[in-house]
Amino acid sequence: MENEGRQNPWALVTGGGRGIGRAICLELASAGYFIVVNYRSNDEACEQTLSMVRQNGGDGEALRLDVTDRKECLDSLPSLFKRLGAPSVLVNNAGITADGLFPLMSPDAWDSVLDISLKGFFNVTKPTIKAMMRKRAGSVVIMSSASGLVGNKGQVNYSAAKAGLIGATRSLAAEVARLGIRVNAVAPGLINTDMTRQLAKNMGPEMVKQMIPMNRFGEPEEVARVVRFLCSDDASYISGQIIGVNGGMV
Repeated sequence: MENEGRQNPWALVTGGGRGIGRAICLELASAGYFIVVNYRSNDEACEQTLSMVRQNGGDGEALRLDVTDRKECLDSLPSLFKRLGAPSVLVNNAGITADGLFPLMSPDAWDSVLDISLKGFFNVTKPTIKAMMRKRAGSVVIMSSASGLVGNKGQVNYSAAKAGLIGATRSLAAEVARLGIRVNAVAPGLINTDMTRQLAKNMGPEMVKQMIPMNRFGEPEEVARVVRFLCSDDASYISGQIIGVNGGMV
């Protein structure tokens, strides 16, 4: 029988080792959550995130798990929930880009991007939702993108994956609302991460800024604060929504 788990709430953040995922881990830790930092292979980045969480007075642990591996997820996540109890929060943040014009796009570039975003969503969220249903409480936040709302040249795979997550958010929210579980998505625009720094390097930072009405990149912390709000009691009547954090782009 599943135990009572932790007395304080805890959050599972996929892709929590770097960038926006790291900022979300730090923000939720500051709100009192014990943080389980999921990552696929970068041990050093994950340990840095956990070190920062602890330096700020929080606590957490690492979960090395490939979200695209269904068997691994079905083996690892129920064991985690048996030990800690059902999570109060799941943030589906894991994702990658593999940009290129669609006529030249390789099957691997298509598959890898959709696998992490969409297959990863299914593999992690299904067992997590089942655990939340037993508790009849929980908040799921899914990281989409402005590209999933409006599309972007050279990102047919990424836009398709992130648009799919928007549809999943709205449908899942409708299914589980009566069970006390809220599901929302956050759709960042151009945020100051390794991904956008490479874009700025390729196009020139000023040209990229001209795409943004606020004329600057967003910061990961600005996205993380929206995630924190959506997980809080202040957002208790918000579900099925897609919140843009984009400097006015969309």
